[in-house]
Amino acid sequence: MQKEKPDYQDAELTLRLYELRRETVMRTSRNAMFKDFWPQNYADLLAVSDPKHPLNSAFRQVSSYWEMVYGMAKHGICHVEYLIENNGEGLFLYAKVLPYLEQYRREVSPAAFQNTEWITTKIPAGAKRLEGIQARLKVMAAKL
Repeated sequence: MQKEKPDYQDAELTLRLYELRRETVMRTSRNAMFKDFWPQNYADLLAVSDPKHPLNSAFRQVSSYWEMVYGMAKHGICHVEYLIENNGEGLFLYAKVLPYLEQYRREVSPAAFQNTEWITTKIPAGAKRLEGIQARLKVMAAKL
């Protein structure tokens, strides 16, 4: 059941999630996914799934972190719209893998990005946020 409106606990959880994002290893992983991971095809996504790939741990850490966060909203632990307003960063990685996600799920991980998908397909604010992020990524990718 979704929460009707955000409350003090939602604010506390959002602040705690922000604090976790500042942890040294997490910050390094987030930077790597934002700056260095620009899949151009399915093979690029598949490559980062290999434990020997230099971005593998960053990919796993960032994707699992945001899946956990968006799962909290999906299961009513926090107010979903409030979470989306304050935590869109996970949608950047999702937008990068989205063109290859169906094949990735078939061949590698059937549950990959399921909570992030829920946020962007079942919640209008999530769909709108993803749309804006996809537009930003398109501009950023053109400058690479």
